Amino acid sequence: MQQRVTTPVKWRQHLTLDLPAPAPGAIWVHACSVGEVGSVAPLIEALLARGHAVHLSVVTATGFAHARRLLGERITLAFLPWDLPFAMHRMIRRLQPALLLLAETEFWPGMLAACHRQQIPVIGINTRISDRSFPRYRASRWLWQRWLAPVALFLAQSDIDAERLAAMGVAVQKIRAVGNLKYALTPPQLDAAALRRQLDASSQRPILLIASTHEGEDRQLLDMWPAWHALCPELLTLIVPRHPERFERVAELIRERGLRLARWSAGDGHPGEQHAEVILIDAMGVLTRLYTIADIVIIAGSLEQGGEKVGGHNPLEAAICGRGVLTGPFVQNFRDIMQQMQRAEAAIVCHNNGELERAVSELIRHPERLQQLHAHAACFMQERAAVLPRILDAITPWLPQPHARTERDH
Repeated sequence: MQQRVTTPVKWRQHLTLDLPAPAPGAIWVHACSVGEVGSVAPLIEALLARGHAVHLSVVTATGFAHARRLLGERITLAFLPWDLPFAMHRMIRRLQPALLLLAETEFWPGMLAACHRQQIPVIGINTRISDRSFPRYRASRWLWQRWLAPVALFLAQSDIDAERLAAMGVAVQKIRAVGNLKYALTPPQLDAAALRRQLDASSQRPILLIASTHEGEDRQLLDMWPAWHALCPELLTLIVPRHPERFERVAELIRERGLRLARWSAGDGHPGEQHAEVILIDAMGVLTRLYTIADIVIIAGSLEQGGEKVGGHNPLEAAICGRGVLTGPFVQNFRDIMQQMQRAEAAIVCHNNGELERAVSELIRHPERLQQLHAHAACFMQERAAVLPRILDAITPWLPQPHARTERDH
């Protein structure tokens, strides 16, 4: 049971030298990395509440760590074996799951074939076929039609995803567009007033949160910062780099501009007491809490230089906290969500850096517009809260009896 309290050796689990030890009959959920783990967490919580045992497999170390933070030891957790016939067969034989729930596009032919041979039903949940991957899937349709045949049902994020699955050769009767599981969020439970005081002892300064920056974006946003500071000299800016290996470089960029810098990791834990102009959030797992206290939110990974390769990040973590968002033009990873949020006036997608600078300036000048943006975001999330019940209803015919395994054991 050691893997339940420590991180296992990744390559050993890839080769099935170390195998997980969940109880037979668990529901197996597979999610690749941090984003997918975050999406399926509400579904896993619902399954646990119904009395089901859950085993979660992931591909990346960051996904493993995120799953452990979110779900603790209430589930069993392991790295997915390499998609080789002997490895998948051995792992599934050990796991003996009642059902596999496969998140997004984690289509592993070896996994699907092994489940088919061992009569494990498979359901695709929150299935999404991205703009980038769809041409490849369609060009190799004859392969995917065969590989995906064992999947009993696909629960697609949108009508577009459903259409793309059909174009890949999936039978239409196996596809349902039920909405994006990313909408099934709950705001973080915390003392927001205490968090705000930790960052700003006065609790009065407007907070600009710049979330999930990538290489090149910090420089662009810091170039815009003087215009915003001129309009609001008491503005407190929080910058959250996406990857920890960039923390030091972003700190250097801030210092190069002569700005008063504080760091979340500062020993006293109260960077706001240093009268900082910019606070670098140099820690993982903090961002979702910060949305609860932000006044203005920019979602990076979307700006002109660099964002085209990233494609944006999830705006819903901000929206569930009642925060509308601003982004650059590159939001293809969340195109459907961003289009819906724009129609609901819960998001502002800026076509270039100049437009982003002006949009933030306008919100600083007109706080009533900012309040409207946030109110629209809160309504947007309330209207889409039913996605989790829809998914649970759809998978219920395949779920095992939650107490049947315990009765057999006794």
